[in-house]
Amino acid sequence: MNNQNYIDKLYYRYATKKFDPTKNLDDEQIEDVKKAIQLSASSYGLQPYEVLIIKDMDLRKKLKAVSYGQPQITDAFRLLVFCANTKIDEDYLDAYIKNISETRGISIDDLKGMRDTIYNTTLQMDEETKTIWAQKQAYLALGNLLSAVAHFGFDACPMEGFENDKYDDILGLKEKNLKATVIATIGYRSEEDQLQHAKKVRKPQNELFTEI
Repeated sequence: MNNQNYIDKLYYRYATKKFDPTKNLDDEQIEDVKKAIQLSASSYGLQPYEVLIIKDMDLRKKLKAVSYGQPQITDAFRLLVFCANTKIDEDYLDAYIKNISETRGISIDDLKGMRDTIYNTTLQMDEETKTIWAQKQAYLALGNLLSAVAHFGFDACPMEGFENDKYDDILGLKEKNLKATVIATIGYRSEEDQLQHAKKVRKPQNELFTEI
């Protein structure tokens, strides 16, 4: 594996502010995006979130209006909305345990210890704490997306500048036990986006890391 090539792509990556609306991603690229998100790490592997991939332009125009008019919402090829699941209960847990059983060929009985651990920890949180926990898991998936897109050779912009509750209303999320948490746009950068030429500014490593 060429580690330097990966680092170079992280330098290439930036939060793209201006997309080229004439450049599209193909079906294979979208499938790679889905796989990258699907394979993201999450606590216990529960993945307490769903991701909406929005292509409908009329819908995106409505969402742009509650995203402070940011042009990425409509100029990028796709808008992704990461939604935290607000109903993490025994039914959700049992569906997860069943998935493990079927995928790995392990009996439900042999997974009882794992189920009990999750039940006695995550499921005992109050509803607000569970939602915050689910939102944190969604951010892990977002991070995986950003690194993956850099590797794939196109662009993304993570965005928190939107009115979450209005997204919930427009997308009908409450009745689906979902809450809009963070969004991202994907596509190809515009040649006119001057930010792509700016040097990346980060903390120096001696301020960021401490070896003990």
